[in-house]
Amino acid sequence: MLTAEQILANQKANLTTLFDLSQKAFEGVEKLVELNLQVAKTTLDEVSEHAKAALTAKDAQELLALNTSLLQPAAEKAAAYGRHLYDIASATSAEVSKVAESQMADAQKKVLAAVDNAVKNAPAGTENAVVLVKSAVAAANNAFDSVQKAAKQAADVAEANIQAITNTAVKASQTAAKTARKSA
Repeated sequence: MLTAEQILANQKANLTTLFDLSQKAFEGVEKLVELNLQVAKTTLDEVSEHAKAALTAKDAQELLALNTSLLQPAAEKAAAYGRHLYDIASATSAEVSKVAESQMADAQKKVLAAVDNAVKNAPAGTENAVVLVKSAVAAANNAFDSVQKAAKQAADVAEANIQAITNTAVKASQTAAKTARKSA
């Protein structure tokens, strides 16, 4: 049976975890806002420069060449932006996972301690039940580890796919820019 002190300690630990998770989520949002502000500022500067250059174009060929020259950098910037978004989400997810893993490890220790305590106080003849409970706890731990490994593998695959898509987009924009320059 849990004492009032144990319940209070659990509530304090849960509250601390909640605040830790909230802090990690807020840091992720803060990085996202910072990235978007940087992109907005840079885009505004680039649009201003492009508009000035477009107004000084002497003919349609020069204007076309100017617009074509922006194609590759725009695709590269979009790919870099996507990569930054993924990095922010991935880092935030990793931090939340660390907290979850820590909580799970703590919960596992508490369950094992409770089982060991129950074993010490168990009446004679309940050894089979104790073995069964310990086996169930071990199976739950193994299942958690398997899910955790599968999630990490999925994240690794997603990261590789994002990198491949980014590289493909950049190469396609480079090819399109070269083709446009040749035809101009």
